[in-house]
Amino acid sequence: MKKFELLIGVTLLLVLLLACDSKKNEKRAINSYPTTTPIVVDTLLTSEYVAEIQSLQNVEIRTKINGFIEKIHVDEGKLVKNGQLLFTLNSQTFQKDLLKAKAMLKSAIAEAKNAELDLQNVKLLSSKNVVSKTELEKAQANYAAALARVEEHKANQESAAIQLSMTKIKAPFDGIINRIPFKIGSLVNEGTLLTSISNNNQVYAYFNVSEKEYLQIKEQRTEKNHDDITLLLANNKPHEHKGTIETVEGEFDQNTGNIAFRARFSNPKLLLKHGSSGKIQISNTVNNALIIPQKATFEIQDKQYVYVLDKKNIVRSRSIEVQQRLQHLYIIKSGLTVNDKLIYEGIQNLKEGDSINPQLIAMKEVMSKLK
Repeated sequence: MKKFELLIGVTLLLVLLLACDSKKNEKRAINSYPTTTPIVVDTLLTSEYVAEIQSLQNVEIRTKINGFIEKIHVDEGKLVKNGQLLFTLNSQTFQKDLLKAKAMLKSAIAEAKNAELDLQNVKLLSSKNVVSKTELEKAQANYAAALARVEEHKANQESAAIQLSMTKIKAPFDGIINRIPFKIGSLVNEGTLLTSISNNNQVYAYFNVSEKEYLQIKEQRTEKNHDDITLLLANNKPHEHKGTIETVEGEFDQNTGNIAFRARFSNPKLLLKHGSSGKIQISNTVNNALIIPQKATFEIQDKQYVYVLDKKNIVRSRSIEVQQRLQHLYIIKSGLTVNDKLIYEGIQNLKEGDSINPQLIAMKEVMSKLK
């Protein structure tokens, strides 16, 4: 009987010990949190900006006169050379006007010659006192008027020739012909848009940056040639040629607080088109950047905080200043050092003053899991 009671007592003791041990393990598991320390590395920082692509040259081809389209010499999307004939308008009326102007000029020249002969005769007679001084002045005035009419008709002829030349519309530079809305036989008025032409051998990419980013770009790239700009196309593939930042506007937009940059890109394959879009990527190396995981941070009233551990592994909240956001990571400007231990998982279950059992994991291992 005593042996039986002893056996029961031992059994109960073991059960109690196991229960206590289980509770200790449970408590230990609840109070264990992954922690890490910031790491200092040289980081390539890339910023993206939405860009609008424009041709180096893009102009509208418009008529300067009224008329019918007699012939279209090019097709949409075709390459043309500077001076190549694009459109011909009906020219019969302008040809007649030019012939008339030429005839009027010839007549005026003949009249001027007659007036000159008359003047010479009057001068001769005047020298012999055969005619009065008034007759001489009249002959001189007639000759001057005849010369003026010659100049007038010369101008009329030149104007008629210009009008006739306007019936032949030529390319102002090498480029690609865009949409042609009118067909042969269409009546067009002065100023009608016939097409547009784009020179896409090189393109501009316009993009806007905030004042803060503008200052960062100027500080980081003061001594560089700005010749390593990347253009991402709509399919997120990079353009094969790097670009160069050429100009910056002289003032910020008061409505948006942004300022416009312009970058130039070579486009020998003519892949980039006027009016298309993309993204500008500007990369800069940040030396000795202090890196932490984004998931280790929390926000209170627009300020970023982390939980760090003191020497007794007590949780303390600390305000930090973020310099730049990366994928899954933050570059820290102030608030942390490489010696700080911060909790990067389970922070939603913690509060100021909690005591935990830290599970230290190297930052490099943390970063490898974030990829």
